[in-house]
Amino acid sequence: MPVPVLDTRTLNRTLLARQLLLARVTTPPIEAIDHLVGLQAQVPTSPYIALWSRLEAYDPAVVAEEVLAGRLVRMALMRSTIHLVTVEDALSLRAVMQPVLDAELYRNRTWSVGLEGVDIGPVLDVGRALIEERPRPLRELRAAMAERFPDRDATTLAYTVRNLLPTYQVPPRGAWGRAAEPTLGALDHATGRPMGSDPSPDDAVLRYLAAFGPASVADVAAWSRLTGMRAVLERLRPGLHTFRDEAGRELFDVPDWLLAEADLPAPVRFLPDYDNALLSHDDRSRILPDAFRAITRERGGPSFLVDGFVAGFWRLRRPGARTGAKAGGTAGGTAAGKAGGNARAVIEVEPLARLSGADRAAVEAEAVALLGLLAPDGGDVRFVSPA
Repeated sequence: MPVPVLDTRTLNRTLLARQLLLARVTTPPIEAIDHLVGLQAQVPTSPYIALWSRLEAYDPAVVAEEVLAGRLVRMALMRSTIHLVTVEDALSLRAVMQPVLDAELYRNRTWSVGLEGVDIGPVLDVGRALIEERPRPLRELRAAMAERFPDRDATTLAYTVRNLLPTYQVPPRGAWGRAAEPTLGALDHATGRPMGSDPSPDDAVLRYLAAFGPASVADVAAWSRLTGMRAVLERLRPGLHTFRDEAGRELFDVPDWLLAEADLPAPVRFLPDYDNALLSHDDRSRILPDAFRAITRERGGPSFLVDGFVAGFWRLRRPGARTGAKAGGTAGGTAAGKAGGNARAVIEVEPLARLSGADRAAVEAEAVALLGLLAPDGGDVRFVSPA
């Protein structure tokens, strides 16, 4: 039987549907985060914006409560980047993703040079004792390492603790409207629960396919940065469906998820920095037009979708705020009015190509709605030309 070929628009609409971007849903935030296998969270406000674009009747304070209560956890996982995940995923996925954190430490010359000749055991013993005594900012870990191991690079040793111990970023960092420096604790110590020890990626790969599929071997590797994904998918193949994309690449999918129709309407959506919908495929053509690939790689930053595809950038500016703050930044939530006094916030919208009148109106309407989240004290929308 011929293998079905999926065109780009079918892959686009299917990705949007599985990412909860085709229509906002009433799913509780913690369940949405579980389905999405976490939300990228280097910028503390990014998960809140990501959820706003996905959920109906959304209250960021509810998510903040889950973070403060420890039911949602900020931890380095996929791609060794900070993700907001359920505590259950934090406990189980760390063992799956540990090879990624190991590779970053031992293969990246930023860190590997400083580890040459280092006996890691005593470093981890010191690090464990420090973060179990109380959560420690990275600057304190560096200072402690410099004092204990004066002939070694303290920054490298602090990063070693971050990558090799089950560290997580302790609240209030990551809670909406609360600003705090990154502070590391030991998750197993904080929860009184053991870290998972099963390194098998099979379940994580199946969950990835449910949230991002159909996907190729290279796509799974891009999402996780794990190696050996060909062998994993071959092992799982008997329980999967297979397709081809228009370029002939083989795509795998879980059998209990439907494909979306290519002609379904896709509403305008605003995405935060590093939204996983944009970062979790090796071939991003299902959401990023080829014409914009180079500029998005060079520029990055929060983006917006028109007809399901990246169509431009956006940024939040508040007169009087410090220059260079990320979109949302500390200007989100209850902190919104602090940075700029009585000045009104502005969402600047930068289309990468000319928008039709209808699309421009839809983009403006969604930006106005987003201001209700990021600047409840009021704001404006301004369209700007590409730099």
